Amino acid sequence: MHAPVTIKRVSAVVQAMGALLLFLLGAATSPAQAQQPAPSPPAEPFQITDNSFLVEEAFNQEPRIFQNIVNWSREDGEWFLSFTQEWPLPGVRHQLSYTVLFNASSEGEGMGDSMLNYRLQVLEEGPGRPAFAPRVSVIVPTARIDRSSGMQINLPFSKQRNDFYFHWNGGFTWQHRDNRANLVSPSLAASAIYRAAPMLNVMLESALVFLETEVAPGVTRQTERNPSFTLSPGVRGGWNITDDKQIIIGAAVPITWSEGSSSAGIFGYFSYELPFKR
Repeated sequence: MHAPVTIKRVSAVVQAMGALLLFLLGAATSPAQAQQPAPSPPAEPFQITDNSFLVEEAFNQEPRIFQNIVNWSREDGEWFLSFTQEWPLPGVRHQLSYTVLFNASSEGEGMGDSMLNYRLQVLEEGPGRPAFAPRVSVIVPTARIDRSSGMQINLPFSKQRNDFYFHWNGGFTWQHRDNRANLVSPSLAASAIYRAAPMLNVMLESALVFLETEVAPGVTRQTERNPSFTLSPGVRGGWNITDDKQIIIGAAVPITWSEGSSSAGIFGYFSYELPFKR
């Protein structure tokens, strides 16, 4: 009996997300105004990159530098902790990484499913061209509860415009579950990051996931797909310890709208980049 409301909410969320994606794409790639007498000098590169929270950036690791990332979040009484390590293979074009997840929810606590990731730097950022680095991930069934295997595809783009960096993603997650329905969840994401100081960024990230869940377990394996939209203001900053060592910390307040209700959480971020070979 609530179907008309759900459809209306889905339409509104999709329209808002589409408008945001178009705005970010236009802002990142639009040419300078014709009345300007001369092109502006190139903007100074950001000192903080590849350190977003929810929206993937299209940058692989530099040669001989690996990155350790810890994410922690809490929402609706549940908490999640993940550890990611990224390695160049051996240079910028190819990157391997893995992610290990731990969580505590109403279903129990313990290790979640892990991910093995490969990312290819197809395009490096240039004049009128965003960076593009598609990623493919294999889901490894390591969870103690609700274990699944599968894969994830994500297509991240990134482009700097003066003191702003714009990022946008599109992809999906496919989960294979023994004796249960397989699940496919498409996703879109976009963000704008403002450089308030050389080592301080103000962030606004957004993500729209059409999360597929099983509603009638058993022979019928009936599923449904519901949109979940997250808007997350945040901040990140850090220190360049040496030319090849960097520490970044950050925090955000993600707000999520799903199935007619909303919830707010807290998010913490820590990253340490350092050389593994001199």
